[in-house]
Amino acid sequence: MHQNKKSLIRNDWSRDEVVSLLSQPFNDLIFTSQQIHRENFSPNTVQLSTLMNIKTGGCPEDCAYCPQSAHYDTGVDAEKLLDLNDVLTQAKAAKEKGATRFCMGAAWRQPKQQDLEKVMVMVEAVKKTGMETCVTLGMLSDKQAKDLKSAGLDYYNHNLDSSPEYYSKIISTRDYQERLDTIENVRQADINVCCGGIIGMGEDESDRAGLLLTLANMPTHPESVPINMLVQVEGTPLKDTDKLDTINFVRIIAAARIMMPASYVRLSAGRNEMSDEMQALCFLAGANSIFYGEKLLTTDNPQLEQDKLLFDRLGIQSSQH
Repeated sequence: MHQNKKSLIRNDWSRDEVVSLLSQPFNDLIFTSQQIHRENFSPNTVQLSTLMNIKTGGCPEDCAYCPQSAHYDTGVDAEKLLDLNDVLTQAKAAKEKGATRFCMGAAWRQPKQQDLEKVMVMVEAVKKTGMETCVTLGMLSDKQAKDLKSAGLDYYNHNLDSSPEYYSKIISTRDYQERLDTIENVRQADINVCCGGIIGMGEDESDRAGLLLTLANMPTHPESVPINMLVQVEGTPLKDTDKLDTINFVRIIAAARIMMPASYVRLSAGRNEMSDEMQALCFLAGANSIFYGEKLLTTDNPQLEQDKLLFDRLGIQSSQH
């Protein structure tokens, strides 16, 4: 670890600074992000997390990218919360395959108390396997966040999705402040924050800068920053959005690394659509965490063997925490 790590942390970025960062010559941007990455992390180590859907579909929110929204006909049926034994079986299998964190996702606007209690039992059980625990359950009150902390939860995921300005074009069933409030409740409960966004929803460069700005100007940077590439799903309003320029996606990874030097930057949804070369550029730009496993909620994720082969070709090791 580099001794000057703390001095690199800033929470006072301006939009102009971020826009100019994103528009630098590509080689300059990558050179800077790789240097900062090496000051804070091992350059050839990537953390592996596995994500499991513990409650699929039927969500009352209308997020325009989401196949689990009850507002759209995407072929995803609403299901009940899974049984504890099913979750534990999956968690143990994920650990055997090298994952160090097990994330459980439920398609809720906000968990009901009886559901939260069942999830708390899952968190306690997964903790006993020796893995870190993460859940994403929608909005949380301050009491719900404290309850999850008491169950031993390590991370809570709640993405901002987009910039504050673009948010209303994607979601109408809640506002941006509610997302920020949930993140604050998680922080106050002393749970690590996992918070990022989605690139490729029709936003412009100023909006991408706005998303990064909001994340990096939080009083404490999220410990984990998932950067998702939109997966276009039949039946959702974003199905025919213009395809994302892949170089611009790599730029976002690099800027996230520069702006949040000590955070894990995770290549998240959309990896199935990424070539090996694009993923290699993302690792070069400072991504050092991936979701590992065959499914990512309801969309496909690269097969485990493909990931292992890519890691071997790049000389990347998986971190043991």
